[in-house]
Amino acid sequence: MTSTAAPANTPNTTNAPNASTSNSSAPNIGPTTTQARKADHIRICLQDNIECRDVTHGLDRYRWIHHCLPDLNRDEIDLKTQFLGQTLGSPLLISSMTGGTEQAQQINYRLAAVAQHYNLAMGVGSQRVAVENPGLMGTFDVRAIAPNITLFANLGAVQLNYTYGIDECRRLVDGLQANALILHLNPLQECIQPEGDVNFKGLLHKIERLCAQLPVPIIAKEVGNGISGAMAQRLIAAGVAAIDVAGAGGTSWAKVESERAENPIQRQLGLTFADWGIPTAECLVQVREVAPTVPLIASGGIRNGVEVAKAIALGADLVGLARPFLQAACESEAALDQLVELLLAELTTVLFCTNCATPAELQTRSVLRQD
Repeated sequence: MTSTAAPANTPNTTNAPNASTSNSSAPNIGPTTTQARKADHIRICLQDNIECRDVTHGLDRYRWIHHCLPDLNRDEIDLKTQFLGQTLGSPLLISSMTGGTEQAQQINYRLAAVAQHYNLAMGVGSQRVAVENPGLMGTFDVRAIAPNITLFANLGAVQLNYTYGIDECRRLVDGLQANALILHLNPLQECIQPEGDVNFKGLLHKIERLCAQLPVPIIAKEVGNGISGAMAQRLIAAGVAAIDVAGAGGTSWAKVESERAENPIQRQLGLTFADWGIPTAECLVQVREVAPTVPLIASGGIRNGVEVAKAIALGADLVGLARPFLQAACESEAALDQLVELLLAELTTVLFCTNCATPAELQTRSVLRQD
């Protein structure tokens, strides 16, 4: 296994949970509503057409300015990246996806193994199910497989209006030995979801209190409809340490929830709002204009290393992908490894052909033009 990024040492997994076969020690998972929803989400994301229909991530509006004589040795390009005080092998993030079921556990184990090998950051899916049933924390806990990775816990911000507080958030962070907590913002998804929690009133104040009390940084993340510059300003003022814009142009959670609809109105509502949101590129430009130094993650429809590089050039520090990693993880460990190798090779090629020795240099050079 070769890489242009400096991989972390692969752990000895002899006594760790097996990442490729069914684990007999996996919890006996009962059919709760939250668990059933998580299983539905995996199935729908793998099987159905749930991409935005007409809206793209906006990165296609930018073209590279080719540098025909790079003053570089391609083999000396360095992909290492700093984020929230952590040194990563590259600016790739395995975005938050799943947990809470046996299938999700195996997906997380495979994702964690590749994250450990390449020193990638990784987020887990919403851990609400682990608050409801603490026995399910093991479906998220990947530290036995990936002891050294930068790992993000995850909870829906709206749960702060539904009895959750600092104690629950601490348990989620501690249960993963996480480096940060993602609070995901998903008002549209909750509107369409049959079991949706739709009381978002007063959440910003509660986020502010949580930022002051939690001992790890908080990352505010949308789920595919984008964070505007104005909203990013308010979140940063409340104490949020980083922003994941998660813009429109990729997986449409309105369409995902439409597939789970229990009546015709819910189904049509999801289809009507399938393209709702701010494209990823537009989010990046807006947030960087108002917050030049905030740690910034780009996600939302990004599918290859060329798009990763465009997002970095527009201001992102990390770039998250979800569906490509999910598809590869469900196929095999080899497919995951091949995906990461390809992404790193694509990113390295962009750097070489723009005369940039590091990802950070993409932000200091005139490397893009807008069509």
